[in-house]
Amino acid sequence: MRHATPPWGLRSIFEQPCQALEKFVTVSALPPLAGLESARLDWRGDDTGESAPLSTQFDDVYFSRHDGRAETEHVFVQGNALPRRLAAWTARRPFVIGETGFGTGLNMLCAWACFDAHAPPGARLHLVSTERYPLRRDDQIRALAAWPDLAPRAERLVRQWPQPVAGVHRLWLDERVTLDLHFGDAAERLALLEGQVDAWFLDGFAPAKNPEMWRAELFAAMAARSRPGATFATFTCAGVVKRGLAGAGFAWRKVPGFGRKREMLAGEIASPPDDTRREQAPWFSPPPARPPHHVAVIGAGIAGASTAAALARRGIAVTLIDRFDRAELGTTHLQGALYVKLAVETNLQSRAYLAGLLHSRRWLEHLDPDRSLWQPSGVLQLALSEKEQVRQARFLANHCLPKSVVRGLDAEAASAAAGIRIDASALDYPDAAWIRPLALCVRLARTPGVSFRLGEVTALQRHEAGWTLALADGACVEADQVVIAAASEAARFAQTAALPLQPVRGQVSQLALPKGAPALGRVVCAGGYVPPPADGVLNFGATFGPGDTDTAEREADHAANLAELERGLPHFAAALREAGADLSPQRLTGRVGVRAASPDKSPYAGPVPDVAAWREDYAVLAKDATRVPNIAGRHHSGLWISAAHGSRGMASAPLCAELIASRICDEPLPLEWPLVDHLHPGRRVIRELVRRQ
Repeated sequence: MRHATPPWGLRSIFEQPCQALEKFVTVSALPPLAGLESARLDWRGDDTGESAPLSTQFDDVYFSRHDGRAETEHVFVQGNALPRRLAAWTARRPFVIGETGFGTGLNMLCAWACFDAHAPPGARLHLVSTERYPLRRDDQIRALAAWPDLAPRAERLVRQWPQPVAGVHRLWLDERVTLDLHFGDAAERLALLEGQVDAWFLDGFAPAKNPEMWRAELFAAMAARSRPGATFATFTCAGVVKRGLAGAGFAWRKVPGFGRKREMLAGEIASPPDDTRREQAPWFSPPPARPPHHVAVIGAGIAGASTAAALARRGIAVTLIDRFDRAELGTTHLQGALYVKLAVETNLQSRAYLAGLLHSRRWLEHLDPDRSLWQPSGVLQLALSEKEQVRQARFLANHCLPKSVVRGLDAEAASAAAGIRIDASALDYPDAAWIRPLALCVRLARTPGVSFRLGEVTALQRHEAGWTLALADGACVEADQVVIAAASEAARFAQTAALPLQPVRGQVSQLALPKGAPALGRVVCAGGYVPPPADGVLNFGATFGPGDTDTAEREADHAANLAELERGLPHFAAALREAGADLSPQRLTGRVGVRAASPDKSPYAGPVPDVAAWREDYAVLAKDATRVPNIAGRHHSGLWISAAHGSRGMASAPLCAELIASRICDEPLPLEWPLVDHLHPGRRVIRELVRRQ
C-alpha cells in the first residue's frame, strides 16, 4: 500500500542471449531479482477500539482509526462510482481496478464485495495492486480481523499470500475475481504492467510522509496504463498530487472527503497516451484482443491441459484434442518435479522461471488443496563438483531472495533436509514440490467447460470466422481460435514450421521398493532427479536425448539412470540394497516421453508470428540492425502456441497458460512486459535476421 525510495535506480539492462539483440530489449526500471523488506507495524492502541496498524517506516496509519472501511467505501468505491459502473458492466473482458498500494488489502476486499453486490452474473473483476513493503501473513490476518463479515474474503486472500519477492503474483480470489499483486515500487511496477485499467485507487501514505511515491513517474505510468475514460479517486488534495495528475493528462475535481477530511480528489483521463514501449522492437506489439466463444487446444499434456483449464475458467468453451487419453492409462506411478535452475547472473530466463515456480506453487495449492496430486516436499539441487559449488555460491551472493524461496545448505544440513546422508552442499528450494503429472493433466481436462476429443490434428486452415482443424480420421473441428501445445510436434503445422523446436527424449526409471526401504524427505536433483517415493515406487532419472524421438524403453537408459543415482546419492542407493532392493537395469520399469526445447531454452508462449511476413517486414535488420522498421508484427490471427517447456514444464506451463488466456481475454498479464516479450515465439525470427550481419 505504501512505498519508499527503491534501492535501485531507473536503468536499462539487456538480458537477451544474443548481443546483437540487446538494443531491442530496453528494460526500464526492471529491479534486481530479490526479496522485499516486510512492513513494520505498530499495534499500540488496540484495546481502545479506535486503533489501526501504523507503519513505523512512514509513521502513518494504513487506514482511518475512525472507520477504515467506511473511508475506503467513500473514497475509492463511491469515488469511482463502482456500484453504478459494475451494475452496467456487460463486456466480455473483466472490469479492471488498479491500486497504488495494497497494504492490508482492505480496499481490494471492499471492491470485491461491491462487485459481488452489483455486477451481473456473467461479469468478471480483475484487481491489480502494487506493494513495496508486503505485510507478513500474521499481520494481515490481524489487520483484517476488525471486519468479521469480510472474513471469508480475507481467508481466500491470506491463504494464497505470496512470497515477498519482487514481481507479479497472481491470486484467484474466486471463479470471477482475480488479483495480481505487483511487489515493488509503485511507479516502477506500473511501468512494467502489461494491461489497462478502468478505475484507479490512488492510495498510499500521505504525500508529506512518503513523497517518493507521489512522483511524476507514478502519474505518467497510471496514465499510460489507463483505458480511455478511466477514473481515479484519492483521499488527498495535496498540490503535488493535483499537479502530477494534470501533468499526466488526468482531469481532477474536488469532491467531499471522508470524516475530518473536508475534500478529496476524483477524476478521469479521456485520452491516455500511446504505448511507446515497443518502438525499438515493434515485432512484439500484441495483436488486437478478440475474446472468443470457442477455442481448440491441441495437446493435452501440462501445457495444453493448463491452458484449456485457464480458458474454461473464463467462460470460454474449449475442445481439448490429443492422440491419446491420459485418463485411460491407469496407474503409472509417474512423478515429476516442480523446480528450476536459475542463472548465476540474473537474466530474463531466470526471472521467468522463478515467477513460474512461485506461480505453480500457489496454483497447485488453489487447484488441489487436499494435495492428492502433489506434495510440497521441497527440492535440493546438489553441488557434486567444485565448479557447481562455486556456481551456487555466486548465485547466492548475487540474489538476496528469502530463505523460504531458496537457501544454501552445507552437506550436513542437506542430509537433515533429505533424511539421508548427502556428501555435497546444495541449494534448497523449500517451497518446491513433486507432482503426479498425468493425474494432474486428467484433472485439468475435466474442468467444467472443457470437452476432450481423441484424435490427431494434421492441418490448420484459417478462414474469416476462425479456424478449421483437420483430423487424421477425416473429421474437422471448427474454433474461433486455436492454441498449439503439442510439445515436439508443435512445429508440424505450416504456420509453426519455421519456429525452431528440438525434440528431446527422456526415460524415467521406476523401482518397486521392498518393505523397510529408506525414505527420502526432499526431491533431490543433480544430473537427474529423485523424488520421495510414492505408492511404494521410486522414480529416478531422467535421460536426456536431443533429437531422439524413439519412445521404446531402453535397458541402457535404465543403466544410465542407475549410474546417476549412485553418483548423486550413493548412501541412499546403498541403503536401498541393504533393504533388499534389486538395483539392476533388467529389474526396472520405466516411462519414456519426448519433450521439446527451444535453442535458448526458454518456452514459446504467445501469438504465432507470420514468419514469412516478419522476414519481409524486417529484412533490413539483416543489413543494418540499427534500422528498425515502424511496422507492428504480423501474426496468424487467433493462433497461439505454448511449447518448448523442456524438463521444466511444471514450473513454466501453468504460468504460460495464464499468460495466453489473459492475452486472449484482454486482461492484465501475469508477467512484466519485458518477460512477455522474452517468451514471444517470434524472438528467434528476429535473432536469425540480426545474426545474418
